[in-house]
Amino acid sequence: MKVAIFTDTFLPQINGVTNTLSRLSEYYEANDIKYLIFAPDSDVGKNTNYNIHRFFSIKFFLYPECRIAFPNTFRLNALLFDFKPDIIQLMTEFNMGMAGLKYGKNHGVPTVSNYTTNFCQYLNYYNLGFLKNYIWDYMRWFHNQNNLTLCPSEEIKLYLKNKGISNTDIFSRGIDSEKFNPKLRSENLRKRLGVNDKLVFLYVGRVSPEKDLDILIDAYTKVYNKYGDKIALVITGEGPYLNRCKNDLPKDTIFTGFKKGKKLAQIYASGDIFVFPSSTETFGNVVLEAMASGIPVIGADAGGVKNTIEHKINGLKFKARNANELTNSMIELIEDEDLRNTLSINARNTGLKRSWNKVFSRLMDTYDDILLNKKNSIISA
Repeated sequence: MKVAIFTDTFLPQINGVTNTLSRLSEYYEANDIKYLIFAPDSDVGKNTNYNIHRFFSIKFFLYPECRIAFPNTFRLNALLFDFKPDIIQLMTEFNMGMAGLKYGKNHGVPTVSNYTTNFCQYLNYYNLGFLKNYIWDYMRWFHNQNNLTLCPSEEIKLYLKNKGISNTDIFSRGIDSEKFNPKLRSENLRKRLGVNDKLVFLYVGRVSPEKDLDILIDAYTKVYNKYGDKIALVITGEGPYLNRCKNDLPKDTIFTGFKKGKKLAQIYASGDIFVFPSSTETFGNVVLEAMASGIPVIGADAGGVKNTIEHKINGLKFKARNANELTNSMIELIEDEDLRNTLSINARNTGLKRSWNKVFSRLMDTYDDILLNKKNSIISA
């Protein structure tokens, strides 16, 4: 099988799509599946460890670390003519995704789109809600042009069905439970952060409005006023909401900046409770990373996160954008150490069950079915 992958985001950008794509590329190589990635170029260096072709791009005004690509059609067609893909995988819906869709339509190559980001939900956070209907018209058109649309959770599958995108299937996400591991808990790190004798709440992710961090600010401030220096909040990540967090959260809140690799894994394992207020996630990779690291998660009962968290089994769920419920959940885990320990054990077990190999093996079965249907339709014609 030969797979051409089109994406509007790739390394060195760090997000759910790039994380999935880097792991998928490794799976393809390990299983002798030929692939090519078509992605925007980058002004902070190019990763050469993957079979990739990059195209001219500019920064996206809402997300400066993301790029809008302008693929050269002649070059693109020449590369694809030589590669001769069996299937085209569209990871995003914008210029690169559109280029892949157009090639597939023109050359009879099956295309599979991925719904990975709730862009329409993001618009309200940036005072662009008036564009929502127009964007959804485009999203609906784009995804319905494909042989299949993949989404990362049952909740998002239902959401897409209600929006008029019905030919969908689940492409979930996995976790490297060796990389994200309770064994990496570091008392030295906790001492350096000044939290060695405190119960540590942790947030990891983009520090931006659509992550509902205003709810975290409200809830944590109330909890802090009750417990003071018995607790701490560590925020790992960067983004446009960082100054607001620094101004409005208690002054001893710790901001580590962006972390990756082993340093990130150590931060996860060295926390005590992961707090993730976002209601806009299609999956929420960080939730699974926290669980694999053996810490319970408090997350919004919305989007893909609600399918990962089992309430009072591996974490706690609270009503989306309800600061009072989040406050109560945080207090519950502060007060109930037995519950906290039970959730930690079950969270780790959740991570152990979610291997990338299982996820990608199922994806290959999906692709085989699409190619078989194409073959049968040619024979019957």
